Amino acid sequence: MNRRLLLAGGAATLLLAACGKPAEAPLVAAEIEPASTCDLDGMLLADYAGPKAQIHYAGESKPTWYCDTVEMLSVLLRPEQVKTVRAVFTQDMALADWEQPRGHWFDARSGFYVHGSKRHGSMGPTLASFRDEAAAKAFAAQHGGRVLRFAEVKPELVDLSGGALHDSRM
Repeated sequence: MNRRLLLAGGAATLLLAACGKPAEAPLVAAEIEPASTCDLDGMLLADYAGPKAQIHYAGESKPTWYCDTVEMLSVLLRPEQVKTVRAVFTQDMALADWEQPRGHWFDARSGFYVHGSKRHGSMGPTLASFRDEAAAKAFAAQHGGRVLRFAEVKPELVDLSGGALHDSRM
């Protein structure tokens, strides 16, 4: 009897293992390279100020890059977004250099954003991104704007129309 229970238990374990999907390793943010370009407009990320972003989609080995948080948020908040998002990263502007931001990536969905500040990104007005609410509030106190949690950012706040009008390098 014990032998039968052991065999049945082993078979059940094998069946469960066969039905399960292999666990995906947690994603880490990629780093901007000199040739990294924005997937929406081809702009070189390294040439522009302000926070950058990246979305990692299921089934894709490389991230989709954005030269501005407005672009990233616009893509995420569109109702027609159908790709499965595995991870979204943006930069903590309390730590990154605004003019040449590198590193300091965090999960964009856990962040705080300052809308309406005097600081501009690659496409003009942007949403400054922060990992910490206190840092976002300090930025807003210095540069103006309103602090929002990720869930409070609405599509009308991240409209891409007219962004090229603010790019003096195009």
